[in-house]
Amino acid sequence: MSNNLLETPIEFLKGVGPNRGVLLRKELGIFKYRDLVNFFPNRYIDRTRYYKINELQNNVAEVQIIGKIINIKTVEFGRNQKRLVATFVDDTGQMDLNWFQGHKWIKESLKLNEVCVIFGKCTQYGNQYSMAHPEIELLSEHEKSLRSAMQPVYPSTETLTNRGITNRVVNKMMQQLFLETQALYSETLPAYLTSELKLIPKNAALFNIHFPKSAEILAKAQFRLKFEEMFFIQLQLITKNLIRKHKIKGHPFTTVGDFFNDFYKNHLPFKLTNAQKRVIKEIRTDMGSNAQMNRLLQGDVGSGKTIVAFMSMLLALDNGFQACLMAPTEILANQHFIGLSELAASLNINIKILTGSTKIAARRIIHEELENGTLQILIGTHALLEDKVKFKNLGLAVIDEQHRFGVEQRSKLWKKNVIPPHILVMTATPIPRTLAMSLYGDLDISVIDELPPGRKPIQTVHRFDSNRLKVWKFIRDEIALGRQIYIVYPLIQESEKMDFKDLMDGYESISRDFPLPHYSISILHGKMKPAEKDAEMKRFSEGKTNIMVATTVIEVGVNVPNASVMIIESAERFGLSQLHQLRGRVGRGADQSYCILMTSFKLSSDSKTRMETMVSTNDGFEIAEVDLKLRGPGDLMGTQQSGVLNLQIADIVRDRDILLLARNYAITILKEDAPLQKPENAILKAVFIELTKKKNIWNYIS
Repeated sequence: MSNNLLETPIEFLKGVGPNRGVLLRKELGIFKYRDLVNFFPNRYIDRTRYYKINELQNNVAEVQIIGKIINIKTVEFGRNQKRLVATFVDDTGQMDLNWFQGHKWIKESLKLNEVCVIFGKCTQYGNQYSMAHPEIELLSEHEKSLRSAMQPVYPSTETLTNRGITNRVVNKMMQQLFLETQALYSETLPAYLTSELKLIPKNAALFNIHFPKSAEILAKAQFRLKFEEMFFIQLQLITKNLIRKHKIKGHPFTTVGDFFNDFYKNHLPFKLTNAQKRVIKEIRTDMGSNAQMNRLLQGDVGSGKTIVAFMSMLLALDNGFQACLMAPTEILANQHFIGLSELAASLNINIKILTGSTKIAARRIIHEELENGTLQILIGTHALLEDKVKFKNLGLAVIDEQHRFGVEQRSKLWKKNVIPPHILVMTATPIPRTLAMSLYGDLDISVIDELPPGRKPIQTVHRFDSNRLKVWKFIRDEIALGRQIYIVYPLIQESEKMDFKDLMDGYESISRDFPLPHYSISILHGKMKPAEKDAEMKRFSEGKTNIMVATTVIEVGVNVPNASVMIIESAERFGLSQLHQLRGRVGRGADQSYCILMTSFKLSSDSKTRMETMVSTNDGFEIAEVDLKLRGPGDLMGTQQSGVLNLQIADIVRDRDILLLARNYAITILKEDAPLQKPENAILKAVFIELTKKKNIWNYIS
């Protein structure tokens, strides 16, 4: 249809107006007709069934009932609070309808003794049923409106409901929109694709997603729109990857020289696993080509990513280049520096560290040696990104725990050489395959999927606060055996004061239960200065203290092989991936290690699932899949900032098969016609050009 009509501001739609227009923009991001068309329902309700009051059961999903309102009154409750109560009756009984806000407007709109249809969720108190904030429609209006058997339910907010923009109102807006636009939407997929996959036309899909006449036609509409959304995302990501490989030149590392060979043959501290060998081969192949490497290296906690990164750096050195490693925190950067310095000791390599707390004199030497090329490996935090940090010839940049760095920061590393360095991104946060394909479809992915032999699996148990005395006895026994303990407290982002109080209360309580001189305790939290944190970490790692009480600042990369017990307080307040990362701080030595999840007795079903998952498996990828199901892709790794996963209708967990199908078709099409120049791909080319201009995929595939 005419794109101009779709660009009409939403307030001009009949029934919307300026006030509702402001609300729709602010609450739902609906600015134009186009946005409303692509505002998809998140579920559907069977509206063919009408209940009687005597048929109601507690916790039944939403129900609709035909009856009359015979009485309206205002009731006071609590401290100066009021609710509006209407008595609703049918021929089998009566129930209360309650409103806690918007009394004046609602009271004026209710009609006494007229037959109406109410719709909402019922609650039971004793023998009496009630419904809060129901949708109400006169039966005569209800029968007239464009109804479908499957009633769509749209995402909403409390503000919208309180201001009278209910689901029914959104439904009416949608009806008006389709009346005005006549639903003539342009096709966005080529004929050969819709024919091969038996996809219904774009017009039919959009109409039936909002007004399905049956479950069967709804399924067809959903499949069509989900496929389209996934397909265009994959098309974008794969094109990006192809362009990078063809256009972005890299330094070809053609030599495997003395540094790599000497280390591999004479100084490797342990035998590489098959997974490590495979990944090193993938990296060597990438860096040996003329294209810039952009590879994501995934490996569970303790899988040996660091040695792979170090051997990749040696390849850079063998070819006359420098290498750097960027970590998100000073603690982690220091740890990498210590670990890599030990590995490099026998090879006569100049390796240094640069962080925010590096002294000016040391910085001067680092800057000088970087520019004249005598400094071969530099480890650091985001201090590496400063303009003053100039390399003579940077060939490889390794980035650890990538999701803590923004895209902008990564691109600064690109500019550290005329030809961009090869990029190796390491993460210990396992990313489920479906999420990796959607989020990092433009990167090549390597996975270290086996742990070094001889590691004892960490034993994880879930204990309630009431078991604390037994847990404390277990700690004393472990300390008596010479082991060290972590006790971690959660952080609630909203309340730094509360977190600090929780931590300090915990510290005081533990100090009473584990008194000096028999026990010595370290403390680590976000308010400490970097030097203080380092000093405390040093005391703990040197074995001068038995217990480390900390907030989640120890989550990433801390390595104390003698620490054998991880106690996580209020474990229900952590996400699964965070729990798994924390657990990975122990189990790094030869001793049996333990992780104890402490929670209160009252747990939500999601919290129970998290505890059960942690107890039943140590596999990070399995945990990541469960986490993705529980939290959705938006929360995982903060992907809502990525812009890529702004999915309107598809779900990368539930619609995994559609994602794989869409990716395969995108790969095949681009393999045969990368510039999309064939006549049959003209539609794709047009949509793709629009797609690269805008952010929200549905704005450009309408």
